[in-house]
Amino acid sequence: MSWQKIIPAVLVVCTVFAGCNTSRDEENNPVESAPNIVTKDIQNGIEKHIEEQTRLGEGYFRLPFDETELRLKLVRVHTEYLANLGPRRHFACVDLASSDGDVYDVDFFLEGDPGAITVTETTVHKTNGQPLYVWKQKRDKTWHRRPAKEAPPELLGVIKGRDEFEFLYRATLPEMTDTARIWIPLPSTDEFQTAEVTSIEAPGEREILQEPEHGNRVLFLTLGPQDSGKTIEIRSQIQRREKAVYATQTPAAGQYLDPERLVPADERFSGIAEKVVEGKNGDLVRARALYDHVIDRMRYMKFGPGWGKGDAVYACDARTGNCTDFHSYFIALSRAVGIPARFAIGAAIPSARNSGGIDGYHCWAEFYTDGRWWPVDISEGDKCSSLSTYYFGHHPANRVELSRGRDLVLEPGPASGPINFLAYPVLEIGGKPANVKVEFSFKRKTSGKV
Repeated sequence: MSWQKIIPAVLVVCTVFAGCNTSRDEENNPVESAPNIVTKDIQNGIEKHIEEQTRLGEGYFRLPFDETELRLKLVRVHTEYLANLGPRRHFACVDLASSDGDVYDVDFFLEGDPGAITVTETTVHKTNGQPLYVWKQKRDKTWHRRPAKEAPPELLGVIKGRDEFEFLYRATLPEMTDTARIWIPLPSTDEFQTAEVTSIEAPGEREILQEPEHGNRVLFLTLGPQDSGKTIEIRSQIQRREKAVYATQTPAAGQYLDPERLVPADERFSGIAEKVVEGKNGDLVRARALYDHVIDRMRYMKFGPGWGKGDAVYACDARTGNCTDFHSYFIALSRAVGIPARFAIGAAIPSARNSGGIDGYHCWAEFYTDGRWWPVDISEGDKCSSLSTYYFGHHPANRVELSRGRDLVLEPGPASGPINFLAYPVLEIGGKPANVKVEFSFKRKTSGKV
């Protein structure tokens, strides 16, 4: 029997935060008890499989695909999507990259007990972020593959109208041998988002900071070595409505046109932008030309050094990157021809399920013309060409905004200076930057939702 016929609803609720188990089959009949599998067991199983296949493949994970054979290297295991599907049945999603930098999102189905997990099916799900198929849950709670080109917007990440969910932000502190300080974004309320922070569980001394230029709210903690390994959990209730073009006051002179540290005023942006918009009348037409140019020029690839910083120069030169790079490049081009543009960051909430893990942060942009702000999401438009028109003028309801703007100045602020952008925590130990493990998850209020 094909895995796509038997993937149960447990897939949508098993995340990195907990393992799942069951003692009955799909017809609710008792079955032989199986050892409890947690996500770490699944991660160990898939990593062992890839390591062994890479050894057999003379340094590459070899995978048949599209009448050829891919030679791949492991990039990461998506721990937020690891799941126990039932007794001795498991699911893993993994990013692997080819030698030329293309990134393949691969779905693995596995069987077995801890220490003896084997792979039963391997399928390429996405190439450079573009899905080949999507998952659809049927009324019997099983999941089936559906070709991406036939998928409706809600299976491609878009909920229109309104959405409502609890958002959990979890950060795990590393070993700390000195006094430490950490800055974490708190979602704010605006015209399109109502955010209520319902609980904050955190060690150390706390303070809520207000970032003056963009109005961001930030949790600031002072920590010590005794807080090593502790977790910070922030729960928020979010009500969000789809953002379309909206009227606002005219920006002040120079506002959203001035350069930023990683979005500089550079002659190469002026040269590219002026060529792209040549002969086009009006900022709306010009902005659409720049939007299309970014999609045509760049590939969505989270691979190699330099990506993910929102460095417009890097994006221009490398022609690859993630959402921060796509939008930084667009903002630089827009400003180069006098179109105000700005940046925001948060997380995209999965549309095809109602709870579980979230695959990290997501960012987007807006540009201003004729008294209105136009929302754009170019990296998502690039992933799904059928939605490229929608994402020029819309942000779907299923997302949460954590902060907006670049080069954020706070008091007190990091020793390293203004914050590039704020989605993941900024941690300094003894005045030096340090990494934090971050996990996002959600639970949707399902009344009237998918």
